[in-house]
Amino acid sequence: MKKFNTTAVCVPSKHYMVDLSDKIEGIEKLIDDGKYFTINRARQYGKTTTLEALIRKIEKKYLVMSLDFQEISDSVFETEGSFVQGMARIICDARDFMETRIPDEYYGAFKNLDSQDSKMVKMDELFRIFSRWCNSSEEAIILIIDEVDSATNNQVFLDFLAGLRALYIKHQKNAAFKTFQSVILAGVTDVKHLKSKIREEDQHKVNSPWNIAADFDIDMSLSEDGIKGMLDEYEADHNTGMDTDAIAHLIRDYTNGYPYLVSRICEIIDNNLIPDKFDSLSEAWTDRGIDEAIKKILSEESTLFESLIGKLENYPNLKSSLRRVLLRGEVIAHQPDDDEQKQLRMYGFIVNNHNTVAVANKIFEMRLYNYFIGESNKNNDLRQIAAANKSVFVDDDGLLDIRKIMEHFIIEHNRIHGEQTAKFLEEEGRERFITYIAPIINGTGTYDIEPQTRNHKRMDLVIHYLGRRYIIELKIWRGERYNSDGEKQIRDYLDYWNLDTGYMLSFNFNKKKKSGVERVSIGNKVLFEGTV
Repeated sequence: MKKFNTTAVCVPSKHYMVDLSDKIEGIEKLIDDGKYFTINRARQYGKTTTLEALIRKIEKKYLVMSLDFQEISDSVFETEGSFVQGMARIICDARDFMETRIPDEYYGAFKNLDSQDSKMVKMDELFRIFSRWCNSSEEAIILIIDEVDSATNNQVFLDFLAGLRALYIKHQKNAAFKTFQSVILAGVTDVKHLKSKIREEDQHKVNSPWNIAADFDIDMSLSEDGIKGMLDEYEADHNTGMDTDAIAHLIRDYTNGYPYLVSRICEIIDNNLIPDKFDSLSEAWTDRGIDEAIKKILSEESTLFESLIGKLENYPNLKSSLRRVLLRGEVIAHQPDDDEQKQLRMYGFIVNNHNTVAVANKIFEMRLYNYFIGESNKNNDLRQIAAANKSVFVDDDGLLDIRKIMEHFIIEHNRIHGEQTAKFLEEEGRERFITYIAPIINGTGTYDIEPQTRNHKRMDLVIHYLGRRYIIELKIWRGERYNSDGEKQIRDYLDYWNLDTGYMLSFNFNKKKKSGVERVSIGNKVLFEGTV
């Protein structure tokens, strides 16, 4: 089992490792180039694990002083003196407990700071010790501070950043003056965007005390190849017979490489599905096992999803926009300076996808679909009808009868909403069908929308149910049903999904339309087309 430059994907029987070599090399180059930077990524994104691997890689080359702000209490940030003394204590602890190579002279100086009356201790005393140490050291010194989020709302921390900035600028002006080779701040918050007043008397001029920081654009997500390498290692131990290529592709497709979600899927399959869902690991490490793991993730409480929903509640405008993106296919332009978007990007919940806003991964999307549908009361009538008739839509073999679902939906929809305008139907129709189908599959299956089809004209709803896939094209009908080109598109579409039967639900605004579900043969394929 690999021990270095890796991140653990947690399964209870053993920690299997995803190779981080490329990421570590990228970070090491920033250090070699003397860059100061922030590793800001979402929670449970592997920041601390990456730092541990980085330190192991560079500690023979540099003197690394690694600190963790989790080790100091909130009261430390109340005054300048208490902050300086808190810093002095965790620096001394780094030598006492982590064997950091701090010379006696400077170790004693830090100890002396902590022994004084805090009201008399000033920030510049801390930086004088830093300067003397860096200028006398034969080794270049790297300062790493993890979990900086607890400090970012405090003025004394901003003053500390300003002090680091002053040392950096002094070195840039005079190379003979030595300071830290590199400073790395790790946390969720992008410290570079913090602002502090340049002068107390000037209320309008603000400046970031961390504007010296280099951009950190190293991809911290887990690649498909990295996930496969971990699965290969697992397979060598367990001999499940899984197709590691296919399973890695599926996990990456659902998670977009979000480390916690990758780890959680693997943990559930390894530990939670036998014997309740499967008889063996060979049966669990399959498409259906991944479906079961994702279903469990979507139903469980976690701080990650609480944070996602909490952030959306704090930004109602963006929440409303994301709702329209997911349920109506609208497009939100990526705006790098928009505060709400910056916050959600920083917390890892949205990404820039070709200059448009996209939810960061399919699991987040699926959770949001459930949330948006669940919180809405406007389609409660359809939801309650579907829930009451749930057993009607499952055949004797336990499979979903999609044709019957569409038939019942069309009848109930036209009964409840048949008199509404075409524009209203176009805006709301697909959301209503998703609302209708959610209680039918919840508890047994999940659903998502293929992102490349999510637009005003079309959405492909993919239902995952007991190891089977059902794809329903939700379409705004705007003219001729389909021609020879359209038939070929449908055949190719079903071939892509390796299916012989497809489903289409068209929202037709023609008053002379014929509602209902029709069976259509297209070559050797069967299409059930429903018209609302």
